[in-house]
Amino acid sequence: MDILHNLHQEIISNLKSELNNKEAEELFSRVVLELPKDKTHGCLATNAAMVLAKPLKDNPRNIAEKFKEIFLNKIKGIKQIDIAGPGFINFTMETEFWQKALLEIYKDADYGKSDLGNGQKINVEFGSPNPTGPLHVGHTRGAIFGDVLSNILAFVNFKITRENYINDAGSQIDTLAKSLYLRYQEIAENKKIEIPAGLYPGEYLIPIAQKIYDENHDKYLNQAEEEYLDYFKDMAIRDMLHLIIQGFSALNISHDVHFSEKSLHNHNKIEAVLKTLKEQGKTYMGVLPKPKGKEPEDWEPTEQLLFKATEYGDDIDRALQKSNGSWTYFAADAAYHNDKLERGYNNMVLVLEADHGGYIKRMKALVNALSDGKGNIDIKLCQLVKFLKNGKTLKMSKRDGTFLTAEEVVEQVGADSLRFIMLTRKNDMVLEFDLDKAIEQSKDNPIFYVQYAHARICSVMRQNEIEISENDYAALSKLTDAAELNLIRFLATFPQVIRAIATHYEPHRLAFYLQELAANFHSYWNLGKNNPDLKFITDDLETSKARIILLQTIKNVLSIGLGLFSIDPMERM
Repeated sequence: MDILHNLHQEIISNLKSELNNKEAEELFSRVVLELPKDKTHGCLATNAAMVLAKPLKDNPRNIAEKFKEIFLNKIKGIKQIDIAGPGFINFTMETEFWQKALLEIYKDADYGKSDLGNGQKINVEFGSPNPTGPLHVGHTRGAIFGDVLSNILAFVNFKITRENYINDAGSQIDTLAKSLYLRYQEIAENKKIEIPAGLYPGEYLIPIAQKIYDENHDKYLNQAEEEYLDYFKDMAIRDMLHLIIQGFSALNISHDVHFSEKSLHNHNKIEAVLKTLKEQGKTYMGVLPKPKGKEPEDWEPTEQLLFKATEYGDDIDRALQKSNGSWTYFAADAAYHNDKLERGYNNMVLVLEADHGGYIKRMKALVNALSDGKGNIDIKLCQLVKFLKNGKTLKMSKRDGTFLTAEEVVEQVGADSLRFIMLTRKNDMVLEFDLDKAIEQSKDNPIFYVQYAHARICSVMRQNEIEISENDYAALSKLTDAAELNLIRFLATFPQVIRAIATHYEPHRLAFYLQELAANFHSYWNLGKNNPDLKFITDDLETSKARIILLQTIKNVLSIGLGLFSIDPMERM
């Protein structure tokens, strides 16, 4: 049940039938119905008059006056309409409209669920850390973003595949294997070895080295690099992937697919996709101009195989193959995303860290070219997270071996707190994560504040075992206080929030919504302390039953919202 969506559609339907204007019809998708920021401006507001002013060739306020008459005559439940500002139409709905709305929400166990996705397939790639160590806490924001977004997309009937790309090819894996070999050498020779700059000094390699030594003893000691490297690479990747998946598991995250970059090389998928691009005339041999600023790894002042990225919306063409015959990272990207298209994913979401901003245009151009314009990739960048402890920023470096793993943070603050707080800011904004506040039982801890609202309602239910039947629904006429009606109006917006998240890929909106719903509930709770007439349980049984229905509805929406975070709502705190 989506009360506001239904009302919005009714507004559009009436305007279409009254106006019969083809030019106006093209603009109806821009007409919105929402809660006004200022509660004195009525219950709901629409921008219909301003959106349609141009095709109707009149002043928005004049148009608003005409629309006012249409709405009052055609739509039930409207008490009053006011015209504000440049032409906003503000609706004040009858109290009975909101009471009926509450009943519909109360009866809907899957409130907010819809068929928006219509079973459409979407590949959501997130996490994808280099397998050069355990899951770094810096990767958790993107991983949680992708996981919660996937939950919400599945909730509105998109068919989701959660994918993790394993960067198990390239120079960083050679560096990892060399680092592991030094740890093996330490154990075999029973002496401390200083790890040179540029290698990975982290102690997480020691257990893997010990395992190699236990199985092979001195077999690889004093061997040439070409003799030991492949074996140490395989051992490092295997154990690192295990640690990474273990880190994801601590976050309550699991992927449907772990895709190996190495498999692209082993199955000649890079050669295959480049052959296709060549045959389609989408590549050429050329020399790229020297870039300004930092020089990228794939730039050479010599002739290279280039992808015609500028023909598909990029700023510059992109190198696919170096002059020495080796593939660029972009060539592997081409093979990987072509593989996704071959698996039937014309719609993809790619969650990356903020330093990958340069990937957006090139990846969009690539998918556009590979799919002949039929595919789409939406890239979401997650900004840095500054972790604070005792009021100070923690300095971390994976290369130096000084970092927090995801599991270590979960041990400190819990997976629920970590998952929720990571989405309390929009993904493109820097987030400060205070490890101390994340475990506080206070208003400053957002997940505690939301869980406390749910637990408080459960407490009321336990202490007052009031049975609710269909015969009690008429009691909702007792809900007339402004605080109660404001709560119902806010509950009515939940499906809109879910649809917006699924449309724009912005899961932070759910955290915002749950925090505001919790705040509204806590305010309502406090009103009863000062005004006996607003206590949840009163001498009037009908009023008590009406408020129990309202509380149960708030509890249900909190539970659904927390469930989309993969967080179990708490009944006692």
